[in-house]
Amino acid sequence: MEYSPIIHSLHVVPSSHVKNKLFVFCIMLSLWVYMIYCCVGYCSTVPNLTYGSVNRRENHAEVDNQGSSLGASRDLLNNENELDSRGDEWDEIRGEAKALDDNAMSGSLNESESKKLPQAIIIGVKKGGTRALLEFLRLHPDIRAVGAEPHFFDRNYDKGLEWYRELMPKSSEGQLTMEKTPSYYVTKEVPARIYAMSKDTKLIVVVRDPVTRAISDYTQTRSKKPDIPSFESLTLKNTSAGLIDTTWSAVQIGMYAKHLERWLQYFPMEQLLFVSGERLITDPAGEMARVQDFLGLRRVVTEKHFHFNPAKGFPCLKRPEGNSRPHCLGKTKGRTHPNIDPEVVQRLRDFYKPFNFKFYQMTGHDFGWD
Repeated sequence: MEYSPIIHSLHVVPSSHVKNKLFVFCIMLSLWVYMIYCCVGYCSTVPNLTYGSVNRRENHAEVDNQGSSLGASRDLLNNENELDSRGDEWDEIRGEAKALDDNAMSGSLNESESKKLPQAIIIGVKKGGTRALLEFLRLHPDIRAVGAEPHFFDRNYDKGLEWYRELMPKSSEGQLTMEKTPSYYVTKEVPARIYAMSKDTKLIVVVRDPVTRAISDYTQTRSKKPDIPSFESLTLKNTSAGLIDTTWSAVQIGMYAKHLERWLQYFPMEQLLFVSGERLITDPAGEMARVQDFLGLRRVVTEKHFHFNPAKGFPCLKRPEGNSRPHCLGKTKGRTHPNIDPEVVQRLRDFYKPFNFKFYQMTGHDFGWD
């Protein structure tokens, strides 16, 4: 066959161009595959980071929204909100969340941990010092306590025990689960309901001079409702007669002996501990020793955990192993009790005397309010 240079060029030259194009295409394809691989590897980490940051933003937003309802108080023992105590408890929940984060960072999740119904409950009283006591107890490594007040036995009982259990923090074997809701002490149905849950439940009541407690209660209410009547008019049924109005809740709560009779129908005195709200200020370590003994715990929370702040007039918490500044309860304390007519105060003291005396006899302890 005759050799044709034209045909030769058609076969050879195009073949060289195709090889070059294939070579370039392979290089580009390799680069694209590598880039896609890198992008996929990077993006796989993004959802976790985003999820965590979103959760943190949501949690902080929730805390801030709840925190907007926080009340200020000059008094360490002003600590519960009558209408919705959850708003007053979010500082505690922040602490609880931090503790959970610390536990998570210290190691893998302990699978033996589970949510348990509380074995001990702070049942009262409002304006007695329950917030302070709960904060002190949360320093103990063997106590796990929910921060906000569940109000299960007085407001949410129809939701059932499983709903209640889910509110509790996880705890391991040997740890004590606790909660506090100060309105339990004065609610008629609660003793029977707690007994039905567990007749072995340990009950703690923080009590305070009932006159001071009533004034503190009124002060908090007035801070939210400035147009309410005066303390004097609410305390007395008839100003001229000077009779105490026992239908007013601020007066009713301080009739401690009357409420205690109802609890003793279900629980023996050995299962109730009455803590002095005044001594939580003057001798927090001493009261905490009593509480830890009552709960069957080691005396871990001692004098080294407290620092008395003379400017604020009450003890602040500190962690003895750290160099951080003491943590004082209530960042916006400052409520000042109104000036109450001394005659009305004396009438109220006279009214409470027989109740106090009976309470001293029932508990075997003179709280020195008279």
